[in-house]
Amino acid sequence: MSLRLSFFGGAGKVTGSNFLIEGAHGKILVDCGIEQGTDIVAEHIYGPFPYDVRTIGALVVTHAHLDHVGRIPKLVRDGFRGKIYMTPPTKDLSELILRDSVEILREDASRRDLPPLYEEKDVDAAFSLVETLEYHTEKEAVPGLSAYLRNTGHILGSASVRIRGEDGTAIALTGDIGNSPSPLLPDWEPVQDADALIMESVYGDRPHSPHATRVPLLKDTLKRAIRRGGTILIPAFSMERTQLMLYELSNFFDTGDLPRIPVFLDSPLAIRMTKLYEKWGPSYFKAAAKAEMRREGNIFDFPFLTKTLSREESQRIAAVPNPKMIIAGAGMSHGGRIGGWEARYLPDPKTTLCIAGYQAPGSPGRRMLEGASVVRLAGSPVPIRANIEKLEGWSAHADRDGLLAFAQSALPRPKAVFTALGEPSAERYLAQRIHGYLGARAVVPEAGQIWEISRTSVHRV
Repeated sequence: MSLRLSFFGGAGKVTGSNFLIEGAHGKILVDCGIEQGTDIVAEHIYGPFPYDVRTIGALVVTHAHLDHVGRIPKLVRDGFRGKIYMTPPTKDLSELILRDSVEILREDASRRDLPPLYEEKDVDAAFSLVETLEYHTEKEAVPGLSAYLRNTGHILGSASVRIRGEDGTAIALTGDIGNSPSPLLPDWEPVQDADALIMESVYGDRPHSPHATRVPLLKDTLKRAIRRGGTILIPAFSMERTQLMLYELSNFFDTGDLPRIPVFLDSPLAIRMTKLYEKWGPSYFKAAAKAEMRREGNIFDFPFLTKTLSREESQRIAAVPNPKMIIAGAGMSHGGRIGGWEARYLPDPKTTLCIAGYQAPGSPGRRMLEGASVVRLAGSPVPIRANIEKLEGWSAHADRDGLLAFAQSALPRPKAVFTALGEPSAERYLAQRIHGYLGARAVVPEAGQIWEISRTSVHRV
């Protein structure tokens, strides 16, 4: 017997994860994400799915980022009625981020004179179908196909998914692989029981700075920024990046490594996400972080951190004298409150903008990293005179060497390793390294391709 694997998202692109696995008696979808970048609501998103959603028996979710969960309510709106499997933290995080997206997507659709991608009732319907699944638990998701989750150390609750057929044929999809070791999360777990491995390749063509240098680099960057006397802006993803920044800032201020300046967490979503990290940390963090939570209580807070939930609280930040620090979303500067602060402060040469993590092609963050002198922010062109600082090593994704190590840990069983969820150049580079360094068959898939996987072979249909 064999399984069929279709690439309906995540081939040749970092975002939009969407893979279909078919057995003799059922179909499983892995992830149903939105594409992000220049236009968060790209035209194709409003079109029909490239498969009959009513025939899908189950959806398994790797983790709670929008590029992996962002179209789940639309899937349900279009007729999906199967079970949705994810870890307990992923359920909480996904529900929060999808409910937060409803109004953003509605406004974006209204500007295009389009119906909303989904509404609150569709989110309700989606989460009525969710069944949580813990790591290391085999679950028959549809007749003849089981799902098994392992920790990838990417964000809280993130998982790789191994789908296995009745005869033992298995396909594993990594979702996103963590930049281990993390201060908070366990290291990624190897996948050694798959006949085909589909792995991410966001940083497949480049290394990160060594882990040992990223915290000193952050500290030195912030010291320089504080000496300039301006506003420090940190566009931060609401999940993982914000919590890591708060954790390190708390350590810096506690030890006196940084002068104490006002810090604002100006993101209702990030504030709520941090509460979920506090909720699930005692169960899902690595042992050292769990011990620190037991010893110190809240590891994401400090006395001069202000969390601004309301618009009124946010607006009062402008009156606070510099130097000050504002952490806000979105992480690629393509929405959220950070756009307003960037429009206000980036024309000032005393301002420091700290960019930590992947910036999609065409996003404002990417354009600023590439040296653009003017960027459109909060609806208007903004001259960029601020100091733009790239904080290396803070990505939640494994780098070139980490990805190669992950691929090596899976061998020798896979008949093929597919490099997906990356820009084409990164996918190709990683595939070449896997073939050249490890001697394994590496495939760079294309969108829409269908592959047949068995215990003895992997070939394109």
